[in-house]
Amino acid sequence: MSSSKSYTGGVDVVIPVFRPDKKFDSLMEMLGKQSVPVGNIFLMQTLSGNEELDNELTKKLLDLPKVIVTTLPKSAFDHGGTRNKGASLSDAEYLLFMTQDAVPTDDKLIEKLLKALEDETVASAYARQLAADRADELEQFSRRFNYPEEGRVKSKEDLDELGIKTYFCSNVCALYKHRIYDELGGFVRHTIFNEDSIMAANTIDAGYKIAYVADATVVHSHRYTYRQQFSRNFDLAVSQEQYKRIFSRVKSESEGIKLVRDTAVHLIKNDQWFMLPDLICQSGFKYAGYLMGKKYRHFPRDVVKMMSMNKSYWDEKKHSTGKSDGDNDHSQEA
Repeated sequence: MSSSKSYTGGVDVVIPVFRPDKKFDSLMEMLGKQSVPVGNIFLMQTLSGNEELDNELTKKLLDLPKVIVTTLPKSAFDHGGTRNKGASLSDAEYLLFMTQDAVPTDDKLIEKLLKALEDETVASAYARQLAADRADELEQFSRRFNYPEEGRVKSKEDLDELGIKTYFCSNVCALYKHRIYDELGGFVRHTIFNEDSIMAANTIDAGYKIAYVADATVVHSHRYTYRQQFSRNFDLAVSQEQYKRIFSRVKSESEGIKLVRDTAVHLIKNDQWFMLPDLICQSGFKYAGYLMGKKYRHFPRDVVKMMSMNKSYWDEKKHSTGKSDGDNDHSQEA
């Protein structure tokens, strides 16, 4: 694809922001260097509650080029609804959703993602995530496992082969055709986690395809504590329970088992067996969180909130631990 190709409808960017650090500064710098220029950058700033610091950060964000800032209290943040609000402010042909800690590796990120969307049947395209240089071998291998070197286009025909990975299009860095995004109703509102996977499932169900673009890359990795691994997987399982109509079709446990097995083999083969205890502990906390999340309706709300990573989700009365949220609407309001 030639960088001189004109995308007349433009590309707008939506990024939820909360206490951004130097990674965010690097992200904004790289967005300004893209071979296909971005239009507006909609920053959805979640306020911390410290009015002085929040106002100072808002002013700093507003000084950035092409930036439009929307502020919201922490209680109003929603993984799907907040992104929908940002999307509703845009009239661009393409929407690029990113997280504040994902940094493009070069100036061709958007160009490569747009190339994949030239296929009329492809509704969205997501980038490959690379671990940071300082990440340990467990994180490095996990990124290689989930984001292989070869790209592919996924459709309904891939469900038997890929299982739950068919419903994968990470909002860490994903480009959507705005028209189809609106057609499908945007992201679900009031979801604790997995809004991008739910959207991907709706995309596949509607007969569209999703492109994984391996040569479009961002640096994005985390080193979670065991407790954080537990809570993250707890929320993952909660979302799968709430959207059984989607996730009951495919099994996710087999992918987790395969990751653990392949990681262990990799460590042994590369004479890094000393990391096996860490792998076992990480895997144990992940699986425990997942099992507890599957049974979340059986626990009191206070216990559920304690186990969850997204604690503010449980503050709203509408989220009853005894009721499925799988039929939530797709309203554009945050």
